[in-house]
Amino acid sequence: MSAGTPRPLVRVWQPDWPCPVGVVLSTHRRGPADPTFRRTPDGAIWRGIRTPEGTATLRLVSHPEHGTVTGEAWGSGAEWVLDAMPRMLGADDDPAGFEPLHKPIADVWRRHQHWRLGATGLVMEALVPAIIEQKVTGQEALGAFRRLVYRFGERAPGPPSEPDPQVQLWVQPSPTDLRAIPSWEWLRLHVDGARSRPIQHASRVATSLERSGRETPEEFDRRLRTLPGIGVWTSAETRSRALGDADSVSFGDYHVAANLGFVLTGEPVDDDELAVLLEPYAGHRHRVQRLVELAGLGRPRRGPRMAPRTHLPGG
Repeated sequence: MSAGTPRPLVRVWQPDWPCPVGVVLSTHRRGPADPTFRRTPDGAIWRGIRTPEGTATLRLVSHPEHGTVTGEAWGSGAEWVLDAMPRMLGADDDPAGFEPLHKPIADVWRRHQHWRLGATGLVMEALVPAIIEQKVTGQEALGAFRRLVYRFGERAPGPPSEPDPQVQLWVQPSPTDLRAIPSWEWLRLHVDGARSRPIQHASRVATSLERSGRETPEEFDRRLRTLPGIGVWTSAETRSRALGDADSVSFGDYHVAANLGFVLTGEPVDDDELAVLLEPYAGHRHRVQRLVELAGLGRPRRGPRMAPRTHLPGG
């Protein structure tokens, strides 16, 4: 470490199960070029995080031979992220009572039996990209999120003065910065008004939303969906990541119902049919959805994919 390099705070945590750090955290990666998430060849996972105490860079390394996870953190939010590390990696998740009733789910569960659903406790971090992903292709959503972070976010703090290009992390914009983005800038980011307006509504009540994240998932869902432009899908996507809600289901998704239906029955289904199929998994319905996603299961892709829209301005 060179002279003048800020020293990290360090925490060594020993979970009581073999924690697959990369699998748990993968849900927070918004595409391979996410500026707030990096994997490096040494096996480390890096995240740029905006905490209630300020911004932080978090580096996590798993040591399976010792059964430990080492976290290093820089920035004014360093102590906060290290305190939150166990919950972020699934320490509060309880899969007891989860019984795979379908063979494909049982097979995946055997392969990922140590996976747990983490909870960041950070509502806006999960909510903003979820809103951007509403009713658009994944390619369009990931590109818009990346542009938002680079244009209006900020560089994550530390670690060295001349970082490896692979670890040039960024942090999402603050609620204050989100509120200040004018409509034409949103369009340049390829985010139309149907999505930018809900983000700005949420940013005006961000403090209240973060407090609501300490409520039950049911109460949080009720409060979140009082905001204009935020529905069942966006709430579920936010609850699973911020609250670790093991029962949230992304109803209204372009692929989820069809893929889950195909895995469970051999045929695509709609949301109503999916709700019936998942009834026996009550309390663990998101666990089923996420296991299917982790295994890359789903219906065959024979038809044309949804095409990205081309009418928005910008480069």
